[in-house]
Amino acid sequence: MKLPNSHLAVVEQSKLAEYLLNPAHLYGASKAQFFLGFGFKLEEWAILAEAFREHAQRHEITGFEETSFGPRYEVEGELRTPDGRNPRIRTVWQVDKGQLAPRLITAYPVGKIA
Repeated sequence: MKLPNSHLAVVEQSKLAEYLLNPAHLYGASKAQFFLGFGFKLEEWAILAEAFREHAQRHEITGFEETSFGPRYEVEGELRTPDGRNPRIRTVWQVDKGQLAPRLITAYPVGKIA
């Protein structure tokens, strides 16, 4: 099954700039190192945002949890990267109560890194 309404997927600039592409973030530093290492850049955050949206549309849901904020979905598969190595990652999306669009919560590597 694919992520519901993946064509509406929202990836907030702040999620990328302040967390997933921020090597100084307390919890996001290792994730930033990972994504920056595949050629993504803070100043070109929209490229990573588009890669995450494409990831959500292309791959199947691998996990689901109903939360007090709304349903949360995990999607796993290759992420298209600027350097072409395309690692396998997991993205986590939430459809907030009363909304239709899934919103990116986090992303991280899965398995071996090439």
